[in-house]
Amino acid sequence: MKYIFVTGGVVSSLGKGLTAAALGTLLENRGLKVALQKFDPYLNLDPGTMSPFQHGEVYVLDDGAETDLDLGHYERFTSTKLSRRNNTTSGQVYQQVLDNERGGVYLGKTVQVIPHVTDEIQRRITVLAEESKADILITEVGGTVGDIEGLPFLEAIREFAQEAGPGNVCFIHVTYIPFIKAAGELKTKPTQQSVAKLREIGITPNLLVCRCEYPLNKEIRQKLAMFCNVPFEAVIEEKDVDHSIYEVPLMLQRERTDDLVCKVLQIDAPPARMTHWQDIIRKLIAPQHRVRIGVVGKYIELQDAYKSVYEALIHGGIANDCGVQIEQIEAEDVERGDPAKMFKGLGGLLVPGGFGDRGIEGKIKAAQYARENGLPYLGLCLGMQIAVIEFGRNVLGLKGAHSTEFDPHTPHPVIDLQVSQKNVRQLGGTMRLGSQPCLLQPGTLARKLYGADLIHERHRHRFEFNNAYREQYAAAGFTFAGTTPDNSLVEVIELPGHPFFIASQYHPEFLSKPNQPHPLFKGFIAAAHERLHAKPLPLPA
Repeated sequence: MKYIFVTGGVVSSLGKGLTAAALGTLLENRGLKVALQKFDPYLNLDPGTMSPFQHGEVYVLDDGAETDLDLGHYERFTSTKLSRRNNTTSGQVYQQVLDNERGGVYLGKTVQVIPHVTDEIQRRITVLAEESKADILITEVGGTVGDIEGLPFLEAIREFAQEAGPGNVCFIHVTYIPFIKAAGELKTKPTQQSVAKLREIGITPNLLVCRCEYPLNKEIRQKLAMFCNVPFEAVIEEKDVDHSIYEVPLMLQRERTDDLVCKVLQIDAPPARMTHWQDIIRKLIAPQHRVRIGVVGKYIELQDAYKSVYEALIHGGIANDCGVQIEQIEAEDVERGDPAKMFKGLGGLLVPGGFGDRGIEGKIKAAQYARENGLPYLGLCLGMQIAVIEFGRNVLGLKGAHSTEFDPHTPHPVIDLQVSQKNVRQLGGTMRLGSQPCLLQPGTLARKLYGADLIHERHRHRFEFNNAYREQYAAAGFTFAGTTPDNSLVEVIELPGHPFFIASQYHPEFLSKPNQPHPLFKGFIAAAHERLHAKPLPLPA
């Protein structure tokens, strides 16, 4: 088993997860089996109760684990299937150590960060390595070198590397090379300080991945190599990409990153064959068609809040050889504005998930405009509930129809708390989570798009369609295109006669990849293009 540890320096949000995922792509295409893991130093047990403004989106796995958004990169860039073992937080580590102490596992010893906390971190590396049966395990350590929360993780991987021995561990340090405009040059000092801090801990990086806005010249690379104690060829340029994050694997390949990693790890593997990835980039850079999609949300100002949604839209475009221009629309602005003006020139509207009542009326207004004007609509989780509320109010005449999440005293609770959630008191990890089966109805657009009767999709919600209103909605032409196999919960709705009006209680964006676009997003982009250009897209080969 070989191990790669990815650390970060200078500033946060450098793209360590993206770098790890892109490297995983290259190694997989060399014929190696790769597993990926994320260590998050915060004390929350998971990001499930964190605001998107704090942490970005919560990415949900098949087993129901609520995880860091970097795990979305791992799954989109590689073929690996992740579980809760692939994301570890300080909170989980300390909880396990304290449970061990209460259970007498430590036999009366004083419980300390070293060795007990660091041992638990190493145990989690070993368990995942054994279960994954991968050739290489890539572990990303969140945060920045120098953060007090991350010190136990850095000490743990230092000890782990010493035990694993030479040729079995590769340390990659992702750092930032700032450009000082007044001086007109890139500065290496922050990176030198970051690596010095890492070496104080006892870790010397094998590769230095340098995030930068401008290319690294030979002089800069020589300076970094000398002061950071890495070979010249191991100074990797990772410049801001021009078009898409999916260019990163090809950028790293040009820098021979995967060759260097294989050399450090003493792996003999053929070069990565990236022809299919190059075709994806071609469709992103020079698509045959173009379309504009409006995303009506409440966390619009934060790019990471809808990360998987935006990526899935791009994937839908790749499937149709169609460039997707995403228009970010604040739901509260729709409440006050004129939808006809705000949505002019759009091929479709997407309403994503979310919590809390801010912006809800704007989303309802958006769904109404899409329904009444034949504008393709895709609703995700809350987006489905919004479509139900709008239809109830404006078609069925259910005055005051709402979700009990936002109005506990609504006269028409068309969306209500799941029965299984009635007595739940703890917020973290208690929603309906993870992969659940859904049975699609014959003759529906959803069934046609999926090409299957039974599907499995990832969920994250507490509220659901109220079955007391099912007959009333069905009588008015509202189609329940998908339900749980026992018919107890509504999973997908659609409006027949509309060019494209589909909404799901689940989150299809979590299962979309650039080389395997999700059927709903693929169909949505095709419908949006037809709306704008009055002709269907040619079927992809």
